[in-house]
Amino acid sequence: MNNIKNILVVDDDKATLQILERILQKQGYNVDIAETGREAEEKVNTKPFDLALLDVKLPDTDGIELLGEIHRTKPNMIKIVITGFASMEDGIKAMESGADAYLVKPVTSEELLKVIEKKLKERDNTENAN
Repeated sequence: MNNIKNILVVDDDKATLQILERILQKQGYNVDIAETGREAEEKVNTKPFDLALLDVKLPDTDGIELLGEIHRTKPNMIKIVITGFASMEDGIKAMESGADAYLVKPVTSEELLKVIEKKLKERDNTENAN
């Protein structure tokens, strides 16, 4: 079984995308990026991803709505919301919409990788138990 995990990073900020892509690739992940909600949905529907990192503020859609849509079609994909505009309301909405974690920018690469590895391990353990 191929153990390399596929991660989709969704953010409208090119610099953030490049940084996250580099950090994740260095850890051995296959990384794909999307700058809009529409692009993210197309990719999710055509490729298998283990995990998605989603920004809340996107140019064409609300990241929480996108999260809910992805959760409906891919409930087993891990979804981590990263936002620079944190609010208690958004955090609650994100968790209700299927987020597995909610992180606030700036997030350190160590913190991000720890959450990603923890969530992937939890999912793998759950799948292996079934």
